[in-house]
Order: sequence, then C-alpha cells, then structure tokens
Amino acid sequence: MSDVSPGPESNQGSTTNTKTTTKTTAEPSISERANDFLSQANDVLSKVDWSQMGKYGKAAGIIAVVIIAQIVIKVVVDTVNFFPILPGLLELLGIVVVGQWSWQNLTTSEKRNAVFEKVQNLKKEYID
Repeated sequence: MSDVSPGPESNQGSTTNTKTTTKTTAEPSISERANDFLSQANDVLSKVDWSQMGKYGKAAGIIAVVIIAQIVIKVVVDTVNFFPILPGLLELLGIVVVGQWSWQNLTTSEKRNAVFEKVQNLKKEYID
C-alpha cells in the first residue's frame, strides 16, 4: 500500500513542476511581436521601388471603381426587379427602342453602310 500512494503524489508534483517551467519560458509579448512585425514590414517596404507605384495605384483605383459600379448596378437592377410590373415594361421599352433604331438606321443599304462605317471608325479610334 505504501508503494501505491507515493507514485501518484510524485507524478502530481512533477506535473506541477512542468507547468511552472512552461510558464517561465513564455512566448514574447504581443508588443514585442508587433515590434518585430513592424520592423520586418519596414525592411520590406524600404526595398520597394516607389517610382512604379503610380501605375499600381491607378490600376487599383480602376479596379475599385469597377467593383463599386458593379455593386451599384446590381442594387439598381435588384430594386427595379422588386417591382412586379417594371421589368416587363422595361423589356417592352427596350424592344421599342431597338425597333425604332433599326427602322431609322437599317432599312436601306446606304443607311446600313453608314452604320458600318461609323462602327469601323469607332473601332479604329478606340481599339487600333
């Protein structure tokens, strides 16, 4: 009986000692880790060629504007679709507008050639 009782007591004592040793070898504090991170970030940022950042800033700005525009368009379309009669009326209006434009610009071969030339000029101006 005496052999059984000292065993668990000695195990409990060793566990307590291990826990205290882990506490004494604690990790660095949050402020020390933050200082290390900031120093590493400063090292990386000092190596960046800042003369090229104008291009990246413009690209990031264009991407941000496109994303915001898409969100606004989605909200507007969802709002229009919320009303039960508006989507049907807008589709009808679109059909009427396309029909009128087609009648005015595509009825004769001269008008079709003029539209084709306008498209070619716009293509040359903006794409080529």
